[in-house]
Amino acid sequence: MSDNLEISTMLFSLFGGLAIFIYSMNLMGDGLQKAAGEKMRRILEVLTSNPLMGILVGTLVTMIIQSSSATTVMVVGFVSAKLMTLPQAIGVIMGANIGTTVTAQIVAFNLGDYAYLITAIGFILFFFFNKKIIKYIGQTTFSFGLLFVGLNVMSNAMKPLAQSEVFTDIIYRVSNNPILGLIVGALVTLILQSSSATTAVLLNLAREVGADGQALISLQGALPILFGCNIGTTITAILASIGARINAKRAAMAHTIFNVAGSILFMLFLPYFAKFVAFISPKGQEIEVVGRQIANAHTSFNVINTILWLPFVALLAKIVTFIVRGEEDTEENRVLYLDYKILNNVAVAMDLATKELTRMAELARKMMANAKKAIINSDTDAAKKVHEIEDIVDMLQTEIIKYLSTMLSQSALTDRQSVRLAGLMHITNDIERMGDHCKNVAELAMEKIDRDLPFSKEAISDLSNAFNKLNDMVDHSIQSLSEGNISLAKKVLAEESEIDKLETDLRDRHIKRLDSGLCNPASTIMFIELIHNIERIADHCNNIAEAVLEDLENNSASPGTVSSPATDIP
Repeated sequence: MSDNLEISTMLFSLFGGLAIFIYSMNLMGDGLQKAAGEKMRRILEVLTSNPLMGILVGTLVTMIIQSSSATTVMVVGFVSAKLMTLPQAIGVIMGANIGTTVTAQIVAFNLGDYAYLITAIGFILFFFFNKKIIKYIGQTTFSFGLLFVGLNVMSNAMKPLAQSEVFTDIIYRVSNNPILGLIVGALVTLILQSSSATTAVLLNLAREVGADGQALISLQGALPILFGCNIGTTITAILASIGARINAKRAAMAHTIFNVAGSILFMLFLPYFAKFVAFISPKGQEIEVVGRQIANAHTSFNVINTILWLPFVALLAKIVTFIVRGEEDTEENRVLYLDYKILNNVAVAMDLATKELTRMAELARKMMANAKKAIINSDTDAAKKVHEIEDIVDMLQTEIIKYLSTMLSQSALTDRQSVRLAGLMHITNDIERMGDHCKNVAELAMEKIDRDLPFSKEAISDLSNAFNKLNDMVDHSIQSLSEGNISLAKKVLAEESEIDKLETDLRDRHIKRLDSGLCNPASTIMFIELIHNIERIADHCNNIAEAVLEDLENNSASPGTVSSPATDIP
């Protein structure tokens, strides 16, 4: 009975320590993101122009957020949202595999003796300072120390287990059967959803002395488990791609092929790779150096595998395109960019909401183009098209507001993020109202056709000119929204004043034509309603530009954030 209780206590300690480790790793990544500002999504989106740059960016971002799974999930979301091409995504995923090895390198230094001191320092910085940047650094320091607290708990739990014949026999069987080791590594990582956590367990095993006086697991015994970790971690991207667009599925498949092929290749050369790792690692007694060897093996595997695949990124893209067949989706009555799986990453979620808003605005622009065609050319098909697109715009308004509201209820937002989220909600409603006014124009066009109301050439020319000016304004407002372009946003404000003046001028010109007998009195009310709807669309463009400017000005005034180019919404 006491033996069973002792085993239960040890297992609880082991899994409790593992839980602390995983939690602290996620907390550290969150603190690093906050301390660095909200730039990771822009780095991923903008600085991945070629596979090599993608690898460097993927490595950097994963080092910062401490999770290759999080990076690959973001990449899948970006590919689904058309922020990134498939070859770009493959490069970033390769880099993510390298970046995740940093955790193992940190753990291998075994700073357990200083764990509580580091945790205490982080606690003081986080709880006793009000400046945001210091609080974020404190959170990072606290979680860094907590990471080693978790490792200490695991290590203490493993000491008695290391002397257990049953436990050592299990480790012996796994470490002496490479195929079994590969499977165990993949399964454990699949369950824990963290290759870093599995690697941390391996490092703790390597530090424990077995009954024979040797390390509980050798380098060669650990390598297959390490390779299996890289296979197990691909499940996260696969799960994230479920229900996503076809290129997102291809990105997840590329991640799987990359890691599985690399693991199989290295399994074939296992003894030689073990010798290489031993050669580049510190020398000494096995129990003293095997931890560093495992960490170096983790890094070496991912770096070498990336180098081997780098010349074949385009080929890998073709392979996954062949395996995951199908055409990219055309524009449909459904959400394309919103992804509820990444709502915990507020910065990325807001960026995807902005992309969906940009798409919504572009649909409103199409409505306006068809509305103009309907009224100028008396085109009934164009009027019907306006109503078809209006259904999509209304659906997008509902879904975007729902998405932003869910983000508000699930996430602890910073003041900066709260302002931006409110701005996005207002923009959503403004775009929907633009669509409503386009529908009004289409309905007036149908009335004009049904009643056969005549418009003079001068009236048609004035309306056409007004629509052209409005089209430029809509273009500028959309571009300012998608790019965060200050100059274009300010230009929209100036253009809105011009449209206001134009409405007055057009009304006066129409009255003069009526007085001179050039226009039909029956068309007067319709003409006035048309130019009023044009002016109202311009007002909503103005609201969008003001929201963009407020967002940018708020960001530049926020302390503790990294300034961004004037052309980017951060």
